Amino acid sequence: MAVRRSTAGASALVVVLASALLVACTGSTAPSAHTIYAWSGEPQNPLVPTDTGENTGGRVLDALFAGLVSYTAEGDVENEVAQSIETFDGQRYTVTLEDGWTFTDGTPVTANSFVDAWNYGALSTNAQLQSSFFDPIRGYDEVAAANPTATTMSGLEVLDDRTFTITLKQPESAFPKRLGFAAYYPLPQAAYADMAAFGQHPIGNGPYRFTNDDAWQHNVRIDLTTNPDYRGARVARNEGLTFVMYSNLDTAYTDLLSNNLDVLDGVPSSALDTFEEDLPGRTVNQPSATIETFTIPERLPHFGGEEGRLRRQAISQAIDREQITERLFASTRTPARDFTSPAVPGWTPSLSGSGNLDFVPDRARALWAQADAISPWSGTFAIAYNSDGGHQDWVDAVSNSIRNTLGIDARGAPYPTFAQLRTEATERTIRTAFRSGWQADYPQQYGFLAQNYQTGGSSNDGEYSNPEFDALLRASAGATDPEESQRLIDRAQEILLRDLPAVPNWNRNASGGWSEYVTNVRIGWDGVPLYYLVEKG
Repeated sequence: MAVRRSTAGASALVVVLASALLVACTGSTAPSAHTIYAWSGEPQNPLVPTDTGENTGGRVLDALFAGLVSYTAEGDVENEVAQSIETFDGQRYTVTLEDGWTFTDGTPVTANSFVDAWNYGALSTNAQLQSSFFDPIRGYDEVAAANPTATTMSGLEVLDDRTFTITLKQPESAFPKRLGFAAYYPLPQAAYADMAAFGQHPIGNGPYRFTNDDAWQHNVRIDLTTNPDYRGARVARNEGLTFVMYSNLDTAYTDLLSNNLDVLDGVPSSALDTFEEDLPGRTVNQPSATIETFTIPERLPHFGGEEGRLRRQAISQAIDREQITERLFASTRTPARDFTSPAVPGWTPSLSGSGNLDFVPDRARALWAQADAISPWSGTFAIAYNSDGGHQDWVDAVSNSIRNTLGIDARGAPYPTFAQLRTEATERTIRTAFRSGWQADYPQQYGFLAQNYQTGGSSNDGEYSNPEFDALLRASAGATDPEESQRLIDRAQEILLRDLPAVPNWNRNASGGWSEYVTNVRIGWDGVPLYYLVEKG
């Protein structure tokens, strides 16, 4: 959800201290009786499911909406709004909805609620960030073109209020497992009158709803209350959920220690060695389906063509990931071996090309020299990052490793907020490398690769394009034999490991803690707390 549904890492936005915020908003330094106060950040965009590509907005959408399917804590798929999703050939699916679902404005959730939302998200003139999630559906290419020849996808057909069909370009047996992601959520008819206004006051069908018209106080908080008409398995065990937006993780952690914050899914570097002692019995440190990277767009000077490939390989091999994860992250990170995560089926540490992720200083210098023979290096290598997210330490460490190994000027380029960094990245106006990453949208390796590196992918902010990679990825999705599918996706990753459109750094554990006021805190397979399970009071 997902930088995409990018992992903001520790990003959050505000200019106020959270403890002061809670005093102002609740009249007390302690949270109110049964509302869960959770760390988050200001969403990049209005809360429209097909236009939300980062995890701060994504976690709010997941609380407000219910899709055809949802995911358990372990990443298993179970029906939510769907009564059934059936196919005889893996290409044409018939979806039947459970009866009785409604949006929080009282209107029914129908087949059109899904089909209209998906068509809106796919149509290029609507410029939705998550458009490419509909690429597998027949007719997507016509509506997603710069000058669309159709306004709706031919692969979607409404049969009646509770039934619609999805016809894909090719058989893809894993497609239904993706339908729990936010891009596939339904929308009420009211959304289309003014989508931007709707995004400020979204109307969903999930376990929570906006408390009132002023629930979203930008850069401060978002207040949700439970939805009494929600019909799925994610029934809230609390009375409400407030996302509080912090200026930095240290402030959030201080409030957690003081029980002024209930759930924090991140630990500042200053507390990584002590958080389990500071919060006895109230912490988590478990693998999650995330990866942290930095992207080097080919459009940057010296990073196009063969010269750029050599420089990206050199930079990657100039980074001492083992030392950085050990010294800075206290075993809450694992050096990356590919572009996905060990928490997702199919991962292997031994793909051909994974040596480009090793720290090999002599080889790095030799590669840099080969690039200089094509065009001599000049200037500074900079990695942009958001200052509000606790990223300066690792960016400085990576820059130091590159500088010391390659003998070039390498440094961080701070942006005040995550939203500012993401805006320049998505608008393709950023002029440096930039921190990136991915929190899985659904439990498949395909999701890490398609959106980030496929030509035209919704989160392909580096604008990487390789026809051989695209063909292998599509063939993997269409393969009926699981072993053949895995072989093809491994070959696709080997191309990425050669080209390095982004430099994989490490896989992040879900690490965090909770206050003395709450119980039953669980972190999902994707590293995000299951807020609906949290109990308080």
